[in-house]
Order: sequence, then C-alpha cells, then structure tokens
Amino acid sequence: MSLLENSMDSRDTIGAISTPPGSGGIGIIRMSGPDALAHLKAVFQPFNKTCSFESHRLYYGRVVHPDDKKNLDEVLAVFMAAPKTYTREDVVEIHCHGNFLVLQSILELLLNLGVRLAAPGEFTKLAYLNGRIDLTQAEAVIDILSARTRKGMDMALDQLGGALYKEVDAIRTSLVQMRAVVEVAIDFPDEDIEIVNYASLLKQVRNEVLIPLEKLLRQAEAGKIFRDGISVVIVGQPNVGKSSLLNTLLQEERALVTAIPGTTRDTIEEYLDIQGVPVRIVDTAGIRSEADEVEKLGIERARKQIDQADLVLFMVDGSRGIQAEDRQLFETVNHKPLLVVSNKSDLTSTIIETGDLGFQGDIHSCIYISAKKQQGIEELKDAIFTNVVGGKGQWQEEGCVPNIRHKAALLNAKESVVRLGEGLAMEATSDLLAIDLQDSLEQLNDIVGITTTEDVLDVIFEQFCLGK
Repeated sequence: MSLLENSMDSRDTIGAISTPPGSGGIGIIRMSGPDALAHLKAVFQPFNKTCSFESHRLYYGRVVHPDDKKNLDEVLAVFMAAPKTYTREDVVEIHCHGNFLVLQSILELLLNLGVRLAAPGEFTKLAYLNGRIDLTQAEAVIDILSARTRKGMDMALDQLGGALYKEVDAIRTSLVQMRAVVEVAIDFPDEDIEIVNYASLLKQVRNEVLIPLEKLLRQAEAGKIFRDGISVVIVGQPNVGKSSLLNTLLQEERALVTAIPGTTRDTIEEYLDIQGVPVRIVDTAGIRSEADEVEKLGIERARKQIDQADLVLFMVDGSRGIQAEDRQLFETVNHKPLLVVSNKSDLTSTIIETGDLGFQGDIHSCIYISAKKQQGIEELKDAIFTNVVGGKGQWQEEGCVPNIRHKAALLNAKESVVRLGEGLAMEATSDLLAIDLQDSLEQLNDIVGITTTEDVLDVIFEQFCLGK
C-alpha cells in the first residue's frame, strides 16, 4: 500500500495551535480532515445568522462551549474546502486572541469533540502525501521556519518554489531516457541493428547527468554555511575587550563590561548576520592561570567552545602589544582557524607582529579595531566572511541548495553515474548498464520523495513544530 493510500485510509481530522507559544495579538488553531467543518459548526456561533460557511471566506463570531454555552472568545473563522487547501483536505482555521490560555481552551474543546492532536509537521506531511508538494518543498518549509538570515530565507523560498525539484527532475528525465534505450537492447538482444550507441550515451551521461550532479554537490557544500551558519568564538586574556566587541557586533549591551579582570565568567552567545551567513558569536571568559573556582568553570566552558568553533577571533590589547600570556594562550588555540584581532586601535598605532605569536601568516592576518569607538568592525566582518566562506563560498546567486540528506543521495547517485560512464566506455552489456542506471534513479527518486521510505519521512517531519 502506498504512503498516499495509508494517509487516505486514516481519515482523521487533526488539529493543533499553529502560532508560537506566548502572548500575541492573534493566535491560530488549524484543523484538517473530513470532519473539520462539522467540528467548526459545533463550536462556532457566527454573528451573521445567515452564515453559509462559504469556502475561503472569513466569518466573525465567537467560540462557545456546546454544553454549558460558555463563551471562550470572539474569533474569525474560515473554512477552506478541499482540494484548494494546504493539505488538499478540508481545512478550518480559527483566529482568536493570542493568549495561550484562550488557544489552549479552544483546542481542548475540539480535542474533546474528537479531533486528534496533530503530530509535528503532520499538516505539511499531508500536503506531501496528497501530492500538493514534493519532498524537497516540504523540507523547504523547515528551512523557512528556521532561517536566521535573509539569505537563508531566500534559499528556502527558492526550494519551496521547486528549484531543487526542477534540477533533479531534469537529471532524472535524462536517466529515464537512457534506461529506455538500454531496456530495449535487453528485450531484443538478437537484433542486427545497434540499439545502444555507447559514444552518444557516454556524452549524454557527462553533459546531462554528471556535470549537473557535480554542480548540485558544489551548491550543497557552499549553501550549508548559509543554511546552518558558523560558530565564531572570541578568545583572549582578561580585559582585552572581548565583551566590548560582542556588544559592538550586536549593537546592544549584551555583555557586562568593566575594568575588573574576570567579569565574564560564563560563555555568552548570540546570532548575527554577516553577509547572509548566520554567525553564532560566543564571548568567553578571559583565560588566565589566576582565577577563582567560578571563573575556572567559565574558562573550562570557554575551552570547550574553542574546540567546537569554526573560527577563533584571537584578541589582544594593541595598546600594550603582545604579552607572554598572549603567546601561552595562542599555543592552546592555534590548531583552529583563526584571525588575530588587535583591539584599542584608538589608543595606539602600534603594529602587531603576528609572528611573535607563532602565527603562520603575514601582517595582514591582524585586524585592527577599536571596539569602544566601533572602528574597523566592518573590516572584521569581511575578514570573518572571507575566512570561513573562502573560495568555495564565492556564492553564486543561482539555483538551489541541497541539504545534508540531499547531498548524501547526490553522492550515491554520482557514484552510480561514474560506474555507468565506465561501463559505457568499456561497452559493457546492457543488463550491467541497467543496474547502474536504476541505482542512480533510485537515489534521485529518494530526494524528491518518489520512493522515500516511511522511516525517512518520520525523521524529516519530526523536525517540524506542532501546527505546521
């Protein structure tokens, strides 16, 4: 039985709160399923007595408990008839005041009437199972919900619009055409005419399959940075200006700044957008040997953050130059990608010789800033972007960005395609060629959801929040 048939057999009406927890102006409760309208009629009293619940039209009224007639809230309600809905089932939304108590009371009422609480991502899963979107578009919804930068949002919207599906489908179409030729050769082995033109198929494999696959893999590698972001840790001796830099980057007083060494006793982290890359910036406790027990705990956490970082900003006090303590600390972090940042450039014009730290780079590896005066900050952001993104991140404003799941399938497909090319070059038998063609197709089918197993679907959709 297909996934779609399973979905249709259940015929549950599901419901959930579709807006985030907390107070807000408006909260939304969504239902999907064959009894959605019936449940709405059971609890909703329209102020217009001639209400006909016309599809895709908002009605003003109140939600009333059917037993004790208690008024739960004044609301707007909309019924959307299948198939022109998000799930391609009948869908109802109740727009009430955004107090969680109001939302919870209405949802509990609906659950008591027989609505089943939706699982995480179940509305979007229904949209996929009922054929409204493919699996790559469903995954794009996750990326839209979790995007931290405008660039990440644009990438997700491209995928929601079908960009990845179109590129994968073009490759699939070419493979299907080749498989048809090979299968004819298998079915008619004794024909005198040449059915498989090895040279022609080999050219088609390279131009229409292998090159597009490699392009998608490059985009997956570069796009991962824009989707998942990077971790940047600020490291240095106490009082070199780490917390001041964090505050300057965030343009807010996030960290306490004093002249007392050891003020920061724990890691402080926030996200910022650097040219479309979500950057988790971490301010750490100043690392020194003389520290009390609480500060030592902060230093230990700082060391753990350093081990997990994609980039270290090694900060020194430019007004006093490189100290012996700086060199000792540098030895503990120089295994990581790093930038040397000289702070307090407003107080001195001293050139920091990064070679004194043992840094294997030229003088331009040192970025001069004044966190207090907000000088050199844009240059530092540019250096962070260039260091992390580098040549591979010369982001091209084109196409789609496969995620980790897609990348694994693309790599497997490429392996099969390479074997296919080798087989064509050696003029292998048609049945051997057919195996590699089928393997390639199965990997691409898995990306768009044509042959994806239920277990994989569960893993994908459990990443969603309730109500989506």
